[in-house]
Amino acid sequence: MAVQPLTTRLAKELEVREAQIASVMELLDGGATVPFIARYRKEVTGGLDDAQLRKLEERLGYMRELDSRRETILKSIDEQGKLTDELRKSIEFADSKSVIEDLYLPYKPKRRTKAQIAREAGLEPLANDLFDTPTLDPEIEAAKYLDDEKGVADVKAALDGARQILVERFAEDAALVGKLRDYIWTEGKLTSKLVEGKAKEGEKFADYFDYEEPVNKVPSHRALAIFRGRKEEILQASIVVGDPEDRSTPHPCEMKVATHFGLSNEGRAADKWLQDTARWAWRIKLSLYIEMELMRRLWEDAEEEAILVFAKNLRDLLLAAPAGSRPTLALDPGFRTGVKVAVVDATGKLMETTTIYPHQPQQQWDQSLAVLAALCLRFNIDLVAIGNGTASRETEQLANELKKKHPELKITPVMVSEAGASVYSASEFASRELPDVDVSLRGAASIGRRLQDPLAELVKIDPKSIGVGQYQHDVSEFKLNRMLDTVVEDCVNAVGVDLNTASAPLLARVAGVGPALAESIVAYREANGAFANREDLKAVPRLGDKAFEQCAGFLKVMEGDNPLDRSSVHPEAYPVVEKILTATNSNIKNLMGDASIIRTLAANDFTTDKFGEPTVKDILQELEKPGRDPRPEFKTATFQEGVEEVKDLKPGMRLEGVVTNVANFGAFVDVGVHQDGLVHVSALADRFVSDPREVVKPGDIVQVKVMEVDIARKRISLSMRMGDSPEAGQGKQDIKSNTHKRPAAKQNKNKNAMGKGKGQSSSSQPSMQNNAFAAAFAKAQSKKK
Repeated sequence: MAVQPLTTRLAKELEVREAQIASVMELLDGGATVPFIARYRKEVTGGLDDAQLRKLEERLGYMRELDSRRETILKSIDEQGKLTDELRKSIEFADSKSVIEDLYLPYKPKRRTKAQIAREAGLEPLANDLFDTPTLDPEIEAAKYLDDEKGVADVKAALDGARQILVERFAEDAALVGKLRDYIWTEGKLTSKLVEGKAKEGEKFADYFDYEEPVNKVPSHRALAIFRGRKEEILQASIVVGDPEDRSTPHPCEMKVATHFGLSNEGRAADKWLQDTARWAWRIKLSLYIEMELMRRLWEDAEEEAILVFAKNLRDLLLAAPAGSRPTLALDPGFRTGVKVAVVDATGKLMETTTIYPHQPQQQWDQSLAVLAALCLRFNIDLVAIGNGTASRETEQLANELKKKHPELKITPVMVSEAGASVYSASEFASRELPDVDVSLRGAASIGRRLQDPLAELVKIDPKSIGVGQYQHDVSEFKLNRMLDTVVEDCVNAVGVDLNTASAPLLARVAGVGPALAESIVAYREANGAFANREDLKAVPRLGDKAFEQCAGFLKVMEGDNPLDRSSVHPEAYPVVEKILTATNSNIKNLMGDASIIRTLAANDFTTDKFGEPTVKDILQELEKPGRDPRPEFKTATFQEGVEEVKDLKPGMRLEGVVTNVANFGAFVDVGVHQDGLVHVSALADRFVSDPREVVKPGDIVQVKVMEVDIARKRISLSMRMGDSPEAGQGKQDIKSNTHKRPAAKQNKNKNAMGKGKGQSSSSQPSMQNNAFAAAFAKAQSKKK
């Protein structure tokens, strides 16, 4: 039976046709990007979407690495002259890296072991004889191998050497290792205990001082909390099977080792010696190796989940509703240093900056109102964007009073997340984009722009600085960056980019462009003026045919020569549109947006050899709603007046808030008191919720009820189940905290969250008892800027 081709293996794993896999592989190997393939090559891929394509791309990379490692291992064993047909077959059909490494273990070059020394002393026949014939007396047989010159001085030395040979053989048996790994993963428990003397130092890990849970059931956030506690030398963690305190019976894994090799105590001369050898193999070799393997698996699974949570939150944040092209007054709040003010016009261009001091200690309230009123009148301001950091509610009061005193201004104050604004302010790009603007004022400009278009502004910031993840500093930076980069790329290309206004960081995320080409496009635009059409792109230095093919459909020319350039129709498909125009006896200006005509057309009437029905359907949809934006409609939350600090909250209050972050254990909600409250997963809905994202996502405006308030520790427990009563029984919740601080000072210490837990409660709402998690999470989220 021949080894299955890569396309066959991937098709089976991903449950798609082999022809689809082959087509995508050819496109990817030819330099095509996932966004381009997903949108413009549906006929070729059979309609695979971007999520399926990303998974295929990821698995393709893994499988190719696997095949490369497979070839290396086969070559190594073959060079040793030990590659049997059976072994070759086992390696060729191994479907994971761990299985291949298990098979390679006996042949892997290693340091000189005790077993090798014993073989060199000629003790392997003794080991084989005792293993094959348990009726032999070990001591009598061992006496035959005494040799002072070879270091075998007595019977004990001979038997110890023989045992080392068998222990190594047992420990390197791939089938046994796989069997034990699966058994422990199914039956084992992850345990953690406090390192002696570290109770006070490790208070935030209190929930893990005496913790136990089935290893295959441990949620991502709890696993990562334990790994962090171990890294900080607060916790000792291990995986156990059975009762570690029970010395009266053999360990179940020792028994499995013996059973695997057919060893049993039937009273024969060598039986006890062989049983002890099996015990040695487990305790000395296998237990440590397998625990390390499973700890790594637990870590990798938890890491993958944490990265996925970050990626999903980032996607929601990037695809948040844009306020649109509206003149905006941006306020970056502060007390002593004042409120930084920036005016950006409808295109995002910075028009003016200043600083006002309405709050303590200066308290120039009336003067500040006068300055803001003048700016709003002068620039015909529509929106007031208020950063949600220190002094945000006080500054919101200022904006609301401005609105009341000057109803003619028609302004709408909106609270905006500041996360990452200071990172942008100090960046090289910001210094080039706003060279003559003070660093502190650049942050205000960024806040205003991110209200107008969150995606266009947030792409200027390292995604990790946006602060919507958990444990982001614990996970692999390479894996996190790779995942977040794909999210940003997919979001940018899903929305599309205005070729004549986009910044270099935004252009760099367009399929087929990249940082260098983005700079080249901007330089060409600055030197030659606005692009009149997509074809002008071909004049940009270093932008070749392949890059044009990949990016052209995602780059829009809003006020150009060809109305189609405003749409997502790819230039290569313009002939299809010409065919439609001929059939309808219309021109492009009249046809675009005319649903009454377009909905009468059948896609299969306009297919060609190159463009099938899926592409034609996309073209008709785009003609009906040219340049449609996949993002939701813009809405704002209204914080309750008089509720500005944690002390203003009372159990039972019903408030409107904005979801700021979603973790596996619940959602954090900003209700306007400088401290986000937690809606635990058990309080998100009147039904069981396994994934909080089924109910909420960052940016959602939600109604919540205050369940419990700890003023001293500034912790807030919320519920989205309006029927819950604050007086009801307080069930323990899955994490140790129910709040995290919102951005305070202008700092860039985006530390990540830490989970807790004893399992989701079935009680009516979360409790704030035993808040070991709180300190870490509160501190982590307090400095997102």
